[in-house]
Amino acid sequence: MLTNVLFVALGVVAVLAGAAVFRVDSMARATYALAASFVAVGLQVLLLSQSYVGLIVVLMMVMEMAVMAVYMVMFMGMNPALMPMSMVHGRRTSVGVSVGVFVVLVAGIVLADWPARRGAPPADLTAALGRTLMESKMLVMAVVSPVMVATIVAGVSLAHARTRYDRLGDDLKGPAEDPQPGGVGR
Repeated sequence: MLTNVLFVALGVVAVLAGAAVFRVDSMARATYALAASFVAVGLQVLLLSQSYVGLIVVLMMVMEMAVMAVYMVMFMGMNPALMPMSMVHGRRTSVGVSVGVFVVLVAGIVLADWPARRGAPPADLTAALGRTLMESKMLVMAVVSPVMVATIVAGVSLAHARTRYDRLGDDLKGPAEDPQPGGVGR
């Protein structure tokens, strides 16, 4: 019973956070709302006893939103990312396309001639799915992970060319000579 209540509650959180992506007025808030929505879905997948897939969904979404936030800071600075803006463009067109796609997908689901199951599912479905997804790609993932971390660190470093040592001096106690006009020492 508790699992069912938690599953429904996470579904409500996922839907509300997904709707919040289009209701909030800044890119940073939309990013956090999207992350919350996907984490709630990942937790629902965990409740369905699909530990590997649920954990991957949560980890991927958290990492993706972290990369997105780094790029927002790198290319926009933090203030523009928090400034109010509309996250919806072409409202009539987007609603029309969304309704049309929904109708086509529902028609496909209802009218499709679904095949009958052949064979039996493996005894440990999660392990079989993990092997299928990762077996031949484990070396690639082991190499890509540190490269992604290095990319994030490099992006943050490039975004903030000036450090606290530039602003406060080597002893971090007083204002330094500002080497770039227009900075802190304006």
